[in-house]
Amino acid sequence: MITDPFFYLCAIPAVLIFGMAKGGFGGGIAVISVPLMALAVSPVQAAAILLPILVVMDMIAMWSFRGRWSQTNLKMTLPGAIAGIVVATFSFRYLSEDSIRILIGLIAVVFCLNHWFKPRLSEQRPPDPVRGTLWGSLAGFASFGVHAGGPAISVFLLPQRLEKTVLMGTFAVFFSVVNIVKLVPYAWLGQLDGTNLLTSLALIPLAPIGVRLGYFLLHKVEEALIYRLCYCFLFIVGAKLLVEGCLALAN
Repeated sequence: MITDPFFYLCAIPAVLIFGMAKGGFGGGIAVISVPLMALAVSPVQAAAILLPILVVMDMIAMWSFRGRWSQTNLKMTLPGAIAGIVVATFSFRYLSEDSIRILIGLIAVVFCLNHWFKPRLSEQRPPDPVRGTLWGSLAGFASFGVHAGGPAISVFLLPQRLEKTVLMGTFAVFFSVVNIVKLVPYAWLGQLDGTNLLTSLALIPLAPIGVRLGYFLLHKVEEALIYRLCYCFLFIVGAKLLVEGCLALAN
């Protein structure tokens, strides 16, 4: 088990932030969690420690939003997400985390700019199976390495303008399935060792606190503001990932 105090100084807020996002408040801000923990450990180890905690968070989020999700969207996105995880599993040793950051960051930034400056292209859009498979696969692929699948699946779901609890419930079920599936390749690749699992166990009590806090805030804030926050957080996180990835590759 990790005992470094600086690690927990980074990990505790990271887990709470991810939990709040799972509870429906903040959306894409969850992508910050792995980079925050990576200040103390490697990004790969940070992702491994977070995964069991995310599974617990997903179960709590599913219970919080029980029955409030879009089965249509889940059917369109989950098969692609699982395929993305499979591809990421077998290309794991050849993947550059910085390249993934650049890809996801670019998608998030362009999507937000399009929404803000070209409203005519951001009209309510019905779910489409081709787009659902595409964005689902990108979300599964990005989620595997650094738990950064939120921006990709947001590109597909946000333009549909789902009611806020249905939107967050759909996120909850989608990532619940994705993260449970990820447990198998993570174990196969040796990332769920004793040190990481014991550290996850120490942080798990924070999971329900973060999720319930996010769920509470979701119901205290207007739906329009929730969407504005989602787009703002998505842009901030996307820009952060894009800049970090470009600077790392440049060096």
